Amino acid sequence: MKRSPAPEGTAALRVADARGRWTLLATALGSGVVLLGSTVTNVALPRIGEDFDADLAVLQWTVNAYMLTLAGLILLGGSLGDRFGRRRVFVLGAVWFAVASVLCGLAPDTTTLIAARALQGVGGALLTPGSLAIIEASFHPDDRPRAIGLWSGFGGIGAALGPFLGGWLVDGPGWRWTFLLSVVPALLCVPVALRHVPESVGAPRKKPAGAGARRRIGFDIPGAVLGASALALVTYALTEAPDGGTVAVAAAVGGVVAGAAFIQVERHSADPMMPPTIFSSRPFAAVNVITLCVYAGTGGFFFLTALQLQIVVGYSALGAGAAMLPNTVLMLLFSSHAGTLTQRLGPRAPLTAGPLVCAAGMLLMLRVGPDASYFHDVLPALLVMGAGMVIMVAPLTVTLLASVNASNAGLASGINNAAARAAGLVSVAALPLLAGMGPEAYRSGAAFDASFSRAMPLCAGLLAIGASVAFLTLRRTAAAGSRPHRGRTHGRTHGWLMEPPLVSRFTRRQAIE
Repeated sequence: MKRSPAPEGTAALRVADARGRWTLLATALGSGVVLLGSTVTNVALPRIGEDFDADLAVLQWTVNAYMLTLAGLILLGGSLGDRFGRRRVFVLGAVWFAVASVLCGLAPDTTTLIAARALQGVGGALLTPGSLAIIEASFHPDDRPRAIGLWSGFGGIGAALGPFLGGWLVDGPGWRWTFLLSVVPALLCVPVALRHVPESVGAPRKKPAGAGARRRIGFDIPGAVLGASALALVTYALTEAPDGGTVAVAAAVGGVVAGAAFIQVERHSADPMMPPTIFSSRPFAAVNVITLCVYAGTGGFFFLTALQLQIVVGYSALGAGAAMLPNTVLMLLFSSHAGTLTQRLGPRAPLTAGPLVCAAGMLLMLRVGPDASYFHDVLPALLVMGAGMVIMVAPLTVTLLASVNASNAGLASGINNAAARAAGLVSVAALPLLAGMGPEAYRSGAAFDASFSRAMPLCAGLLAIGASVAFLTLRRTAAAGSRPHRGRTHGRTHGWLMEPPLVSRFTRRQAIE
């Protein structure tokens, strides 16, 4: 018998129950395979460049085509899940991602590879917001922080394992298998989700008082097109700036215009995919600013470090991937506890300390040059980097979901993931330009090392800005071991996040409803 979608507010799954564990497995696989798609390719880039005789811009687009559609369409993916069912859209995304991964693995040239990577990002945009929204809607409130911590840790293993698995495949059967690797876990999500994951939908938004009955959840197609266009144009301008001339300038101007138009459309749309009212929760706005800084810095770090270890230090693809395994071990051992710790201590401490620890790890990478020792130079930097990620990743997610209603989990997840992917996208496009990395820099160890040394302080600076935002905006912490006091802002905000801000009359009415 077909189950009907569960209404919001009936979450009852427990981490200790079999169905809860299966749900965690499905959602962690779904988010993990998307993260895997963003990291497994990095160690394969030099080999892709050699096989296709491509310059640095092609390597950037191999990464950025994926990030572009993922960031540009993830909000639409969240809306689709809220309306048609999060499990249904999650399953569709898993199948789409698997098919696109096959196309990437079979690509005969760079144009086809970049197009297939863009299609892979569309699948990721359907998978990612649904995985977190399923947890928020399905698990009992007492188990939610632990479930999110487990989801962050095990899902993040996909990102952490990516460089190692990618290196092993590049040095073995070839770089094409770095894409084909995603097919099995993506397809495995389908039977597990269909059998064990409860269906849920988002609550339809209400019209203002006196406007009549509830409206159905709508789709903001103009907003999605303008948002994706703004990201695409800005990314093109940054990537092609070294020799793009007036075309790059025109793309930059077009990106700014599209971005401004996107904001206006969202302000006046009947069904905006990024409702401005959700930012009336100051903790939600602060978390997204922190996300932009953190993921811009870490995205640039992992992109450049995978190349630095191969081009400058002389590691094989497998050696470069294995070198980054400490991140995997630390995430596996400790991430499940970080979400619960945030509930007890509040988010200010981990979201201030975590980015600063990551920044320290990035600065330690400045010691990694042509004659670097793994145990003396590389390993300490990556251990510090991994510790910082453990401290901040799960708390960032817990804080995000604590700042909105459960009915807005898909929307909040979509916005935050869009911010994270857009930050990584712009970082990969901008860092080579800012660090003075020419089109052929990856073919010269000396040239790349000099650019890497200029880029790492920039990445660390972004993390330091994120830590400063957390320290200045997330003002209240809870006593250790205490239960967080709940305040009310736009939907729901825990007292340990921030003092309740002043809200508009309309926003207050929404919170009461």
